[in-house]
This record gives sequence, C-alpha cells and structure tokens, in this order.
Amino acid sequence: MRMYTLIAIAFGLIVSSAVTAEGLPRSESAEGAIVYFISPTDGEVVKNPVKVVFGLMGMGVSPAGVEKANTGHHHLLINVENIALDQPVKSDEQHRHFGGGQTETTLELAPGQHTLQLLLADHLHIPHKPPVMSKKITITVE
Repeated sequence: MRMYTLIAIAFGLIVSSAVTAEGLPRSESAEGAIVYFISPTDGEVVKNPVKVVFGLMGMGVSPAGVEKANTGHHHLLINVENIALDQPVKSDEQHRHFGGGQTETTLELAPGQHTLQLLLADHLHIPHKPPVMSKKITITVE
C-alpha cells in the first residue's frame, strides 16, 4: 500500500471521486475548467527573474490539504515531457508545488529555451479527473 493511501486512511479522508488503478482517490474537475498562463506568453523572450502568473477559470484555488469540491492548487511543470495523471505530482525542481494557494511565482532559469505547463491538483496533489492542464508554452531566457 502506498504512503498516500495510508495517510488518507489514517486521517479518515473521504473523497467523492474516482479511484486510480492503485486505489488513490481522484477528485472530479468542474466541467469546462481551464488553467492557463497570464504571463509569460508562448514564444516570449524573458530575463531572470522570470515572473510567472497563473490563470484559472471554472474552479477555485485552495491550499493543499484542504478538501473542497471544484478546487485545487497549482503545479508548475518545467521542461517536463510526460507526467502520470493518476499519481500525486512529485516535488522537485521540474515539478513545483504551490500548495499554499499561490497564483504566481518568480523563477531563475538557465539561459536558453524552456517549456512550462500548469497542472491543477487536489488536496492530495493528485491531478483531477479529467485533468485540468494548460497547453505547454515555450519561453527563451536571455
């Protein structure tokens, strides 16, 4: 049994949602919900520090650990090719968590081309079903 399942059982979390193949709960997303970048824009040339502003329509933002229907928190994927949409989003330099409910950040990125993508996830850091994910944008850091 995975740690997230044990934590959910230990805290008695009850989620009205779908369940992943490994038994992890998946919260339903609101129909038509979208997450997007306010800035930067696709193809933009930027300088450090890079200010990234998140947009969300059709759902609300709530901190990690707070279970509330039609809400989630942002994850910023930096140069990520593929992500498992039925597992908690890992946390590292390429998978940035904004579990406090933040809607913007600043980044220091190496010069060159980078891809950015936003993914909304629920109180357990698991992407919603269906996922609320932005289109991938490409920026160039001078």
